[in-house]
Amino acid sequence: MKRRQLLVVLSGAAAVATGLLSWSVVACAAALSDNGMRPSSERTPPSADALLQAGIAAQQNDDPQGASRFYGVVLTMDPRNKAAWYNLGVIAHQDGRTADARRAYEKALKIDPAFPSALYNEALLLKSSDPDLAMGLLERAVGADPQAATAHLELGDLWVRKHRDREAAEEFRSAVAADPALLSQVPESFRDSLRPAPAPSPAGSPR
Repeated sequence: MKRRQLLVVLSGAAAVATGLLSWSVVACAAALSDNGMRPSSERTPPSADALLQAGIAAQQNDDPQGASRFYGVVLTMDPRNKAAWYNLGVIAHQDGRTADARRAYEKALKIDPAFPSALYNEALLLKSSDPDLAMGLLERAVGADPQAATAHLELGDLWVRKHRDREAAEEFRSAVAADPALLSQVPESFRDSLRPAPAPSPAGSPR
């Protein structure tokens, strides 16, 4: 089955608009530069949040190395910044560095054990090598966010592999209820039961 991953960059609950993020990169780069125009006594060091936004901007502009540097500075200032750890995990995940990705996701989860995106992404890393652990992570993800459609979808797939069709059907039903567009990604043998029933014909209408 084709899968839609949650490999996204996060800052708290939502990402900031691209224009503001681009501005953050410029502003933070200027603040960090030794060649700034203002005297050093007048410069205001960038906050951890501003650096996080700059890292997100770099990541969204396909500069993972620059983003990683920003996140590294954020974590020296705030070692419990779950978004910075999570985004480092995303960068490593996309780069195929599985061990580094899992380590970063675990750091985020130690800070927030109910972080749905980190739970989901770590489950993707482990789905082939340790399906039982992946299932546990996905169950935690849907427990934290019952509307996490793709997590339900992945859980359904794992239940199919265990030949537990009833449990699989329940997860696929939850996935499609949360996001009807996922119906096409449900195994064909389960789709008919998930399609909405046709509306009854009005009384007296031709059949």
